[in-house]
Amino acid sequence: MAVQSMKDVELGGKRVLIREDFNVPLKDGVVQDDTRIRMALPTIRAALDAGAHVILMSHMGRPKEGEFDEALSLKPVAAALEKALDQPVELVRDWEGGVDAGPDKILLLENIRFAKGEKADDDELGRKLAALCDVFVFDAFGAAHRAQASTHSVMKHAPVVVAGLLMEKELDSLGKAIENPQRPLVAILGGAKVSSKLGVLKNLVSKVDVLIVGGGIANTFLAAAGKNVGKSLHEPDLIEDAKAIMKMAEEKGVEMPLPEDAVIASELSKNARPHLESVDVINDEDMILDIGPQTAKKYGDLIKGAKTVLWNGPVGAFEYDQFAGGTKVLGYAIKDSEAFSVVGGGDVVSALEMFGLADGVSYISTGGGSFLEFVEGKELPAVKLLKERSAG
Repeated sequence: MAVQSMKDVELGGKRVLIREDFNVPLKDGVVQDDTRIRMALPTIRAALDAGAHVILMSHMGRPKEGEFDEALSLKPVAAALEKALDQPVELVRDWEGGVDAGPDKILLLENIRFAKGEKADDDELGRKLAALCDVFVFDAFGAAHRAQASTHSVMKHAPVVVAGLLMEKELDSLGKAIENPQRPLVAILGGAKVSSKLGVLKNLVSKVDVLIVGGGIANTFLAAAGKNVGKSLHEPDLIEDAKAIMKMAEEKGVEMPLPEDAVIASELSKNARPHLESVDVINDEDMILDIGPQTAKKYGDLIKGAKTVLWNGPVGAFEYDQFAGGTKVLGYAIKDSEAFSVVGGGDVVSALEMFGLADGVSYISTGGGSFLEFVEGKELPAVKLLKERSAG
């Protein structure tokens, strides 16, 4: 079932409420990373160009519901939007009695999590939000896994519900990578813990041609394969789960290579002294902190032979130069590949930006938890309702 696009409805002269995800990092009242704001601009500009009376809405952080918190105000976001759009953005704190929207201004509702009932998906709050608009545009993929008043209940009551341009891109790109991929499909799953991505692993192993694991996740699989991982981050209580996933991969004919060599050290710090070692000879005092060059080359070759690549999570402690090599090699392999590639998750996106490789990826998702739940095969509450409303 497709979603209805904002391109398919008349917006001119109408009050258009757009739910974005402006939950950006702040420091001293200034936006530190405006990626999510920049990604939302095409949707906002499209509404403005159509002559809509634009009202924007987002959450920020985790304030105590019902209480204003200056530290989590969207005032810095309003300033960043003004600069990006080159026109005034009015921050509206008291909006429940209605707002004065118009064609010559942009309104931004104050942090929606200040409102009572937001997290509980309160219908009364949803109705109040819906009363602000003639058309509701859902454009916040990063919040689509949460059934809350501003992402869910409002869609029940708004007169017309459509997807924003960013939301369309997210669904199209993830669908192309997971639901209808060109093969071979290579998935890379890194990061710290198997426990946080167990459902993702189980779903991917039934969909991909190659499943690459890295970071602390790979260490748990190495332990499951009988290797000594020393002091490396891993989860002994999930070794049986890792064995079951490896068995499933074997039964389905999915290639699941494990690291053959590793960059190790006795500690994780900027002063740590790294050295290379085969994973067969790790001792009790060693910490595996990155994949080694032999493994990185093997993984890179698999990526270069792929038609579709999906990546979440770095394969090493890339924040430290001496443990960034593996993640960097995979980033270059994607850049040099002709595969359609989708990357999601803050850490790996930060790594690619650090290495200057973000432009080598076909699509970078704005979702964190929503990205993982989509990859896990879960139906996101906001997406489900968006599809239902699109169907009339």
